[in-house]
Amino acid sequence: MSSLSENAQEIAERIRGHWGVENKVHYVRDVTQGEDASRIRTTPLTQIFALARNFTLNLYRTNMFENMAQAQRLCSFGLDTLKQLFRIK
Repeated sequence: MSSLSENAQEIAERIRGHWGVENKVHYVRDVTQGEDASRIRTTPLTQIFALARNFTLNLYRTNMFENMAQAQRLCSFGLDTLKQLFRIK
């Protein structure tokens, strides 16, 4: 199946690594942030919103959130929560 000299264990680890990226980024952006359901089609806006979604995910991960849906709900409570995340007084 492959010209690589890897055994089945190494190939399985590579596949799991790929799905780890899929689950960590793409699944969260689609399910939690509703990226696939977005009706934004104008070219600059799609890029801007993708950048904003990535920024929020990185912000949540920097602040040690494991559950992105929980982090998003918490941050939707108000400006005070966002100020804490951005460390603004």
